[in-house]
Amino acid sequence: MLPDQADIRAAHDRIRAHIRRTPVLDLDGAEFGHDGRVSLKLEFLQHAGSFKSRGAFNALTSQPIPAAGVTAASGGNHGAAVAFAARELGMPACIFVPEIASAAKIDLIRRCGAQIVIGGQRYADAQAACDLHAAGSGALVIHPFCAEATIAGPGTVALEWDEQAPDLDTVLVAVGGGGLVSGLASWWRDASGRGRAVKVVGVEPEGSRALHAALAAGGTVDVEVNSVAADSLGARNVGDLVYAICREAVDHVALVTDEAIRDAQRRLWRDLRIAAEPGGAAALAALLSGAYRPAPGERVGVLLCGANIDGRGLAELAV
Repeated sequence: MLPDQADIRAAHDRIRAHIRRTPVLDLDGAEFGHDGRVSLKLEFLQHAGSFKSRGAFNALTSQPIPAAGVTAASGGNHGAAVAFAARELGMPACIFVPEIASAAKIDLIRRCGAQIVIGGQRYADAQAACDLHAAGSGALVIHPFCAEATIAGPGTVALEWDEQAPDLDTVLVAVGGGGLVSGLASWWRDASGRGRAVKVVGVEPEGSRALHAALAAGGTVDVEVNSVAADSLGARNVGDLVYAICREAVDHVALVTDEAIRDAQRRLWRDLRIAAEPGGAAALAALLSGAYRPAPGERVGVLLCGANIDGRGLAELAV
């Protein structure tokens, strides 16, 4: 069965003591070239700098954890979230990251107390190493997106947002592996049958379009990944569960260029003093670049989902 509002409420009950209820900014859409209001959900203020902590805490509190602890493969944010949640819950964690992971994210994982193993050029390499470690150690693998716990956990973003901004028409959500967009879409898919229709639009970089390709092909496919946001939006395949949810609950996927993502980062820093990583700014890039064009007066929500950016990246935004 696909996750629904009951699953997401149950996840929220489990994790609410461990997560932050992140704030919302209600802004004049003219700042973004739109005549309606724009709601920014500031999820980058979550523990460990991204929405991923919601899924990590849900995964670690909804099932038995072996003595060997937990392990995960990640471009950085999921690993940091699992490391943070494991530390808070008193569990050992071993995180595998590829060589493209940013120094800021590697440092964050270490500061959260997890063992970290760096190797391989892409996320898939880290996942293969993680699976070998789990087979040999007995550690529990916490998948970053294609698991019910790491979909229902991020779905709690939508639960909160519904309470904070109950008049949204559309939400724009960055897509990597698809756990986040699946969680939000699961919340609003279940609500739409009772008269609460919110359109969920995924946003992917042109060079990392696993969900877009799956929806076009009618099933999951592997894609090549080459994007400035690859360390957070760089999954090669979204997996069957994410595809099953998104094919019926996501309106469509908008594609954005790397330059549009960089421009969104610069605009967030210049106008709001928000330091977003590339993946965290991708949803706003769709609105600013015209990859998503809202109808007149449409109430648009934009999820800012990650802020694990290093000093060099921040300096580039200030230029």
